[in-house]
Amino acid sequence: MINIPDRKEKVGLVLEGGGMRGIYTAGVLDEFMKNNIAADGVVGVSAGSIHGTSYISEQFGRSIRYYMKYRNDKRFMSAYSLITTGDICGKEFCYETIPNELDKFDYAAFKENAARIPIYATVTSLETGEAEYLRLFDLKEDMDKLRASASMPLVSNTVMINDKGYLDGGSADSIPIMFMRKKGYKKNIIVLTQPEGYEKKPDKTMPLMKRRYKDYPEYLETCENRYIMYNKTLRYIEYLEKKGEVLVIKPSRDLHVKRTEKNIDNIKRLYKLGRYDARNIMESLKDFIK
Repeated sequence: MINIPDRKEKVGLVLEGGGMRGIYTAGVLDEFMKNNIAADGVVGVSAGSIHGTSYISEQFGRSIRYYMKYRNDKRFMSAYSLITTGDICGKEFCYETIPNELDKFDYAAFKENAARIPIYATVTSLETGEAEYLRLFDLKEDMDKLRASASMPLVSNTVMINDKGYLDGGSADSIPIMFMRKKGYKKNIIVLTQPEGYEKKPDKTMPLMKRRYKDYPEYLETCENRYIMYNKTLRYIEYLEKKGEVLVIKPSRDLHVKRTEKNIDNIKRLYKLGRYDARNIMESLKDFIK
């Protein structure tokens, strides 16, 4: 069971997404587990949500283990999966076969810890174009919430939850720091998957998006403005960092890992960079969360 120390202020953990770049976050979180770094609450986006669940279930090394083993499996993240299932990350293989059979997820540990440490998966509503933050209680029951958070537009089926359609949370809120502050987490650790100096550009796939999601004008408007909101959020994080209210961990080097990276060596290097960067900031981190 994760040991949460008594604190005057609640500490939140904000995990950006980024597809395969999220393995950086997995490296950071493994170093957190190794050093008994416990947050009072977690919010993840897309891959950040996925790796956040392994952190809550206390399964050190699980993410990099199954990435290394299955990344080049055509059922994991591939054109084959997209063509045959409609999802670039096949629902059955990624969200059922791996956690239930091949690399078992510790559902019991997750449920026990999630009862004390709220963890939220960020999703985007197709109907409203707004972000929603779905709390995960029991991952056996809540797997579709996690899947929705990581379902990238254009290459994923819409995930239906309570008769409403959802896709990747990054479309509406890539770095949900405002959500955590509103929830009362005044000090936050933010794990980003882009290096210093990164600035998001307009989405080149918008013409395709407008054809695919023509029935959801609010969603399209959100996606069209995503780069503006993302860059504004980065400026806001810089402001909070100067005030000492957030601690940011991000890649110290740009390894040019793609969102759908297939090269196992590149994935492994990015994971190791996450661990390296977390180790380098560990003393400052411990001071920050006292």
